[in-house]
Amino acid sequence: MNKVAYIAHGGGPLPLLGDQGHVEMVAALKRLAKTIGKPDAIVVVSAHWELQVPTVTNAAAPSLLYDYYGFPAEAYEIQYPALGAPQLANDIFSVLTQAGLNPALDDDRDFDHGLFVPLKLMYPAADIPCVQLSLLKSLSSESHLKMGEALSHLDDRNLLILGSGLSFHNLKGFGVNEQSVEENLQFEEWINHTVTSPDMGEVERASRLIDWESAPGARFCHPREEHLLPLHVCYGAAGRSATEADQFEIMGRKVSNFLWQ
Repeated sequence: MNKVAYIAHGGGPLPLLGDQGHVEMVAALKRLAKTIGKPDAIVVVSAHWELQVPTVTNAAAPSLLYDYYGFPAEAYEIQYPALGAPQLANDIFSVLTQAGLNPALDDDRDFDHGLFVPLKLMYPAADIPCVQLSLLKSLSSESHLKMGEALSHLDDRNLLILGSGLSFHNLKGFGVNEQSVEENLQFEEWINHTVTSPDMGEVERASRLIDWESAPGARFCHPREEHLLPLHVCYGAAGRSATEADQFEIMGRKVSNFLWQ
């Protein structure tokens, strides 16, 4: 069975630079990799790539895109020489096409830090082929669920579908203030219940995710939703409650990883 996971990838390259605010996240990703085991290929939906149509990388050997600024020189020397997976990219293109999503292939784009930062922690040997799938600039919750549903039609081939984002992504909210703490906790409680409750029907679960802005603390935790929407793709691909949730802190704020297997 293909596995699906939504993960926190942290702040830029900081998880790879020994930042103390990311210690729990690093440990969580390493735990997750042990639970999942080694997939044959990984499809990463990164919060850091948005286009008009869902687009899939299909280069055989992408380089890395250091899409962050103002970090020490070592942050721009990180290596993660994972190969691409052109045939898998073509298969993803096919299922997205069948879903009426008008996808595209991109043989020029490199892997961004939403892929190489967490995967360097999870699978440091870089010996698993990877492709990236973009988000949509529309930021439509419903459209991202539909993208995930299309991915669910990939044949079982020991894939890992990985949504790479953050369940709390308000950069100004990482400071110490009561509003930040309270709204962070309220939204985390809501998202964990929504994603993991085995008693919730899938129609209700999908409806809650589509209408996520109504959740307590939603717009404080996500002034812009690009770091949340990989979760919608993951749920669409899984179509059921997550089997595991792992909550931890990044720079003093609660965040969660979710796994479907």
